[in-house]
Amino acid sequence: MTTITPEISQFQPTRTTSLTFTGVLRSEWIKLRSLRSTAWSYALVVTISIGMALIMSLAMASGLEGGPDIAGAPVDQQAQFVVDASVFGVYFGQLVAGVLGVLVISGEYTTGMIRSTLAAVPTRRPALAAKAAVLFVATFVVGAIATFGAFLVSSLVFAGIDVSANLAEPGVILPILGAALYLAIVAVFALGVGAMLRSSAGGIAAVLGLILLAPTVLQMIPADWAHDLLPYMFSIAGMGIFTSTTAGPTADAFGVWLNLVIVLGWVAASVTGAAALLTRRDA
Repeated sequence: MTTITPEISQFQPTRTTSLTFTGVLRSEWIKLRSLRSTAWSYALVVTISIGMALIMSLAMASGLEGGPDIAGAPVDQQAQFVVDASVFGVYFGQLVAGVLGVLVISGEYTTGMIRSTLAAVPTRRPALAAKAAVLFVATFVVGAIATFGAFLVSSLVFAGIDVSANLAEPGVILPILGAALYLAIVAVFALGVGAMLRSSAGGIAAVLGLILLAPTVLQMIPADWAHDLLPYMFSIAGMGIFTSTTAGPTADAFGVWLNLVIVLGWVAASVTGAAALLTRRDA
């Protein structure tokens, strides 16, 4: 008696489980906007920018503390006063952007969500790239809203003493956009630091230390090497992207583009280090 064994088809259905980069971007956007820290941080950036612009504009327009005669200054200098008041809030907004950048990645390590993220994207680096891209775009948009809102407030205040600035002029629009760009760069730089340290407290301390503490310490050191190193610090070069008169004696040591290159170098080091450690360490 012959037993007939049914043939098993060699063609098995294949299932595609790979996630495209567009899908990773969409996932990171959902995670970013679902965090309560994101809404609060961006609201603080807008509030700080507009509030500090109002305070600075009122102080400058009223000539407090023996300030310059703004109404009697040349037209180009008048526009510069309006711009300086408009971007003044970025000094404080950069701290909020830095904290948010750290929390975006460190929060996933705290909650354990990073395991799900890396399971969905086994190669890992696309997940970091998508997170950085989403954070950069979102922060730039919010930063632009904040700086343009600050410019509107400053313009209304200065209009009371017949001082104005034309937003269409390159010397006005470029610093406004540069301030928003700097906030986005700070967020991505902090993201890289947070990914390397994988700790909210450690990442925030490191970022704020590099932004605030390091330049202050260098300014206090009575040595030529410290003075020469100061323009290369992240925050000093970053301020040089969009300011000329209010960022300190070393902010305009280089041109806008060279300052931007220096800042991008810091970001490249941060993100590269984060990508290297992300692929080598366990979640």
